[in-house]
Amino acid sequence: MHLDHANDGPAAVSADAVRPDGKRRALRIGLGGPVGSGKTATVAALCGELRDQLSIAVVTNDIYTREDAEFLLRHAVLPPERIQAVETGACPHTAIRDDISANLEAVEDLEESVGPLDLILVESGGDNLTATFSKGLVDAQIFVIDVAGGDDIPRKGGPGVTTADLLVINKTDLAPHVGSDLRRMARDAKEQRGELPVLFTSLKGEDGVGPVADWVRAQFAAWTA
Repeated sequence: MHLDHANDGPAAVSADAVRPDGKRRALRIGLGGPVGSGKTATVAALCGELRDQLSIAVVTNDIYTREDAEFLLRHAVLPPERIQAVETGACPHTAIRDDISANLEAVEDLEESVGPLDLILVESGGDNLTATFSKGLVDAQIFVIDVAGGDDIPRKGGPGVTTADLLVINKTDLAPHVGSDLRRMARDAKEQRGELPVLFTSLKGEDGVGPVADWVRAQFAAWTA
């Protein structure tokens, strides 16, 4: 399900788009959202969908573990050297918005060790609706929520829902089982986000992560243009 107000416009081009050696750096896209919304599964699916077309690496964030990175490694979505874990030691939003140094170091290490890269996905640890990425870290951000969290989540808003470049409402296959009204979620999301795009996904469905991958491709096309 794709709302008619979706916008596939370019990611904002950052001032540091060129590396010190004069080469274009990778496009950086952040993925945030509450615990259990399906961020890591979405990252894994995106890697599977895009890895034959783009040179990709991933940075994951967990508070005290490497669990998300280990999930990606177990599913062999990318070679191990293209996946780097950051242990934030604090609330997840701290490392993606307030003190981004550890994530920036991880991103730059990946560019140096396995580059040149086209795309780096930076996955936040599970956070609440206030989680947003610093523009010094990523060029565009995806916020992932799921229908099992309640169909009132879009209406509640919060910076993650209202300002992310793309809102993904995940696990639509669960809607009949948890009593979530997808039409209501679509209406509330449009009221909160205006013309910013919203995608409904089920990674187990026929389209899977395809619509999100198409959005990422559009961002990359704009970045390279």
